[in-house]
Amino acid sequence: MEKPKVLMVMGSDSDLPVMEEAAKILRQFGVPFEMRISSAHRCPDRTAQLSAEAEGRGVKIIIAGAGVAAHLAGVMAAGTILPVIGVPIAGGAINGIDALYSTVQMPGGIPVATVAIGRAGAKNAGILAVQMLSLSDASLVRKLKEFRESMAREVEAKDRELQEKLSHL
Repeated sequence: MEKPKVLMVMGSDSDLPVMEEAAKILRQFGVPFEMRISSAHRCPDRTAQLSAEAEGRGVKIIIAGAGVAAHLAGVMAAGTILPVIGVPIAGGAINGIDALYSTVQMPGGIPVATVAIGRAGAKNAGILAVQMLSLSDASLVRKLKEFRESMAREVEAKDRELQEKLSHL
């Protein structure tokens, strides 16, 4: 089994339906990854250890998803020099806005790349990780170009279908 290039961490098992969107993208591009549950608040030592040991295990990028206070991405970033992509997850009283602010508003010197709230954000986190890895992997560059072309073809096909429906009204 190939060593994971991406470590995905989520604060709770309830975050799994969102974080699976990143996993789907990584699988689609053939990027090996590891998925873990660890809470910045409920098990801070374990979370810090996951972050600190990631680089030594061959991990190149960390994707961290959490809701509500959402300090997970920041805690992971504080413990490593690896790039960290934060995925804010909807929940709580203000439906993910708190998670977005907690993830995006990092102090200078400890960056977290932050994507949109929820499933679309998790999908984009997966794509962003693939883009980062493509800087040293020509096969991923080719796959990314094919992915973009495929998305464009899908939109064009949907437009043709719409035009066909409209012509029969």
